[in-house]
Amino acid sequence: MTGSSPATRRSRQWSSPSRSRISDILAENRHTELSHQDALAAAQAEHERVRDAAIRVFKDHELKEEHRRLQEREEVIIQQQRREEDRIRNEERLRAEEERLRALKLKTVPKLPPEEPPASSPKPTSTLQPNGSGPSNSITATNSLNKPVPVLTTEKEPPITSQPSLNVPTPPVNGIKLASPDQAQLLPQGQPKSSPFATSPTPSSFLKPATSQNAQSVGPASKPQTDQYVVIHQNLKKLRASLAEQAKTLPPLKARMGDMRRELRKSLGQIVAEKGANKKQITTIQKLLEESLSGSVPSAMVDPSQYVIDERGPMEGALRNEAQLPSLFLYLLNIFAKTIINQFINECGAQPKAADPLGVIAAQIFSNKFYHWRGRTLVDILMAKYRVACPVLFGYHGSESTEQGRARLGWRRDGTGWAPEQQHIDRMKGLAVGYAAISLRDFSRSPNTNPWPPSKYWTSLAKVVNTPPAEISNTQCVVLRGMIEIYEERFIYFYGSAAIAALRLALVDFPNKAQAKTPGTSGLQVLAQMLKRDIGLEL
Repeated sequence: MTGSSPATRRSRQWSSPSRSRISDILAENRHTELSHQDALAAAQAEHERVRDAAIRVFKDHELKEEHRRLQEREEVIIQQQRREEDRIRNEERLRAEEERLRALKLKTVPKLPPEEPPASSPKPTSTLQPNGSGPSNSITATNSLNKPVPVLTTEKEPPITSQPSLNVPTPPVNGIKLASPDQAQLLPQGQPKSSPFATSPTPSSFLKPATSQNAQSVGPASKPQTDQYVVIHQNLKKLRASLAEQAKTLPPLKARMGDMRRELRKSLGQIVAEKGANKKQITTIQKLLEESLSGSVPSAMVDPSQYVIDERGPMEGALRNEAQLPSLFLYLLNIFAKTIINQFINECGAQPKAADPLGVIAAQIFSNKFYHWRGRTLVDILMAKYRVACPVLFGYHGSESTEQGRARLGWRRDGTGWAPEQQHIDRMKGLAVGYAAISLRDFSRSPNTNPWPPSKYWTSLAKVVNTPPAEISNTQCVVLRGMIEIYEERFIYFYGSAAIAALRLALVDFPNKAQAKTPGTSGLQVLAQMLKRDIGLEL
């Protein structure tokens, strides 16, 4: 047996196990023990090399994973830090506003000495006369000098205009040059231009009590008129029960109705504030409504007049003049309205800006002529739910210290008792800002008609502002602020100087005349100061 030198063994130990030369394969000593040991040593070395490479790759992967986890944790910490910074900034802003309010409360203005009685009859005063239909609802308001101030009424509604109708200059509001509501612009002939500020014949026009004009605002001793929106709300409950009964005998309806309801709610839950980002959701909602109208899912036909407050006959050119519509279609509109209102309640009390995209979709669906009946919108379905959820918007008021008063204000029950006050306040905030988001929409460039125009906003504002001083509640103040905040410029865009007068009544005179001072009245005064600070609107 021939052996190999140590140098030869060392060279073979670190070489590759592959044998490239045929002489090595056919060598005489290929079956010797030493040759086998060399081959095992080479295989062990290759094994160690592969193992080391695998360990190195595994460690690199672990390092990358650890780095990624650290980055994610750092991002979470940064987000939490930003949220805390936002919270601190908001608290600092609220504290600064509260300090300014306290400073304002400490300021006093000496009263003028009493005036001598005039020799002639009193000079006529000015009253804010909106231009439209509806029950009269006016009441006297006085300032700190006991002089009459303009009164916001629902007898007539001011003309909608994107330009102020009066020409006395006032500070601009975000580039919109506004006019003072104290003087009327005259035409060349010397006749006053049509304006919401009309001269009343005698000061007695301020003495009309609101409680004698509006059945919705009277006390329990009066006999209230039938509220058509409440009737519609009850009819919608019966419609839901009817669909549940139909599903028991119509398998296709049972199989599809639940899916349609869930798809509709899911689409509304995915609405975002970015412009143009909701096209997919809107398309899904429209397809569901069109499917319910097509008859592909069978459902009983019902009379839509049960769900509108006006009487309708066939209209020439209308897409749907028939006497009945599929109950599934009206059911989906009901679910759509209910989901919209629930999102206002759950999301918009804390984040008012989240209401605007929901208002856009509500106005878009109810203004679509394809979903009209006899040429007019079915938006009364949405407003019936609004009437039950937030009666303050429809002129109802009451005492928060009584059971009946809370029920009239829309205070919800939580089990056997009333819901907590903060929950009630957040609910009213969300509903109020949602109402503004629906009604203050600009349809000037749309071929459709606004289903709930700004005149409805004006009427609701008037009904709240004209509450008697002794009956003003904290809930009304919260609703009033929710209607105005973040939508004051759009209100001014529609009504010009009339809107400024209305804002003065809502944010200055209304909290001042309230007999019971509440956090809500202070909130209205703070909002007036914020408008002065942020957009230069001095009321």
